[in-house]
Amino acid sequence: MKSSLRSEKTTSTVVSALNARTGFGKLLRRIEDERRSFVIEKRGTPRAVLLSIRDYLRLAAPEPEVLRVIGVESHRKGTTTLTTRQIDRVIQSTRTQKLKRGG
Repeated sequence: MKSSLRSEKTTSTVVSALNARTGFGKLLRRIEDERRSFVIEKRGTPRAVLLSIRDYLRLAAPEPEVLRVIGVESHRKGTTTLTTRQIDRVIQSTRTQKLKRGG
């Protein structure tokens, strides 16, 4: 392995294509255990990146700011533990109240 590159929360390490191929299982474990990603190079040229599915999804479909704010507020209010049944009851109750008010 050649060098490390720093990013926000993960560490990237440069590995040769040959080392990536022969140690693929080990690389996969390190990705999860150490929150690490790997830049794979062939003949000294970076060709690909191996990263966790979580990091890929974060990069491919970043969470819109509004959803992040809603998530933070939900945790603050303690509503992240509501079951689907409880959510359905709240929705039904709100609709019933709205109908009673003529809305």
